[in-house]
Amino acid sequence: MNQLIQKLMGMAGMTDQVIATDFLISAKAGVRNYAVAITETGTPELKAVLRDQLNTAIATHEKITNYMISKGYYHPHNLSEQLQVDLTVSDTAMDLALK
Repeated sequence: MNQLIQKLMGMAGMTDQVIATDFLISAKAGVRNYAVAITETGTPELKAVLRDQLNTAIATHEKITNYMISKGYYHPHNLSEQLQVDLTVSDTAMDLALK
């Protein structure tokens, strides 16, 4: 998103966080879906393929998590810090809705 548009919308600096959060949520869903698919699959060959995909999805989740932690977007080991980040994001979203 263009910097000027971000500033006009009140989102300056938040775009990376929003994208990373959405990507993390999708990665979590992918891990969960692969795990379920493995338990529902009957052939060893397909299970092996799905296990490889699951391992890739887990590695992707870890990379996204590490990125978000390094940027201060995600605090999985400190609930009070994460709550503050979530409240700030929520306040910004509400402000945008009122504009």
